Amino acid sequence: LLPRLDFFLEQAEGAVRAERVFDDGAMREEIAHVPLGVVANISAWNYPWFVGCNVLVPALLTGNAVLYKPSEHAALTGQAITRLLHEAGVPAEVLHCLVGAGAVGQALLAQPIDGLFFTGSHATGQRIAQALAGRFVKLQLELGGKDPTYVRADADPVAAAESLADGAMYNTGQSCCSVERIYVHEAVHDAFADRFLATVAGFRAGSPTDEGTYIGAITRAPQLDVLEAQVADAVAKGATLHCGGRRGPGPGNHFPPTVLTGVDHSMELMREESFGPVIGIQKVGGDEEAVALMNDTRYGLTAGVYTRDEAAARALLARVNAGTVYWNCCDRVSPRLPWSGVGDSGVGLTLSVEGIRTFTRPKAWHLRSPR
Repeated sequence: LLPRLDFFLEQAEGAVRAERVFDDGAMREEIAHVPLGVVANISAWNYPWFVGCNVLVPALLTGNAVLYKPSEHAALTGQAITRLLHEAGVPAEVLHCLVGAGAVGQALLAQPIDGLFFTGSHATGQRIAQALAGRFVKLQLELGGKDPTYVRADADPVAAAESLADGAMYNTGQSCCSVERIYVHEAVHDAFADRFLATVAGFRAGSPTDEGTYIGAITRAPQLDVLEAQVADAVAKGATLHCGGRRGPGPGNHFPPTVLTGVDHSMELMREESFGPVIGIQKVGGDEEAVALMNDTRYGLTAGVYTRDEAAARALLARVNAGTVYWNCCDRVSPRLPWSGVGDSGVGLTLSVEGIRTFTRPKAWHLRSPR
């Protein structure tokens, strides 16, 4: 979190500094970046420190007041973030934390706000967009993904499998940029799958308070039904289940790492967001098939390619509809780069200098010197 906060602090002043874009001695043209006003932020329960501060800190640094509603599943974290910002000098009247569930969110939308920034599910984002229709306030929606990765024939299947196993299972798969679909060239498919399964088998499940735990519990109990239904659908349509597949014993909402091969796009597993430690691996015959499958989605958050050939990776990823693309890596976020989505993954962006400016609006100045 600290590198991200340092980035905002280092870049905010320069990001919103007025720009002189023309000056012929008689006429000057400038662009000012002025605060939106009152910013409403409805944040997510996963990575609440990162996701919350992606909005709160740059919004405050650019001169806005913020009405902040953390997820009801991370309310204590939201209150802690607010308390620390108040202790750091942010006036109480400039940052308010609103605690509650859907009713509080609806009440927030009814306020005279100048911008709404939401991070969460597509379904909730759609309802927010509909509720604000006709209000002409800035709307930014950071929604889900069905993030694909393609392993080319020339890739190292062992290195790719180890990297992607982490990308699919980290944080128990509860990340919008978790790897959710893997396409592997037939030439390296079996070697990749074998190493992927061996890697996943080494992930230790247990209590999140244990330093040795890699796979913890699912945060929301209803998600267990989603995961079991996706696995059942895939198996019924011919997929091979190699491990996991059903909820584990309590206490807690446990779901073990689950890997399926022989999958295709007739299966919910390859089309709808899983948000859990579940992954489908599909064999493909080449680059064209892989790109077509990667783009066969209503989402467009992240996508990746594993290959030894950077030029090939750039050419392939340029054709993929995604806000963020990866070469030989995955599930990575940098404060220096914009975080955005295509299609049902949302509108707008956070992070980067552009993600600081998103909390302002440009004001055009025409300045003629007196004769």
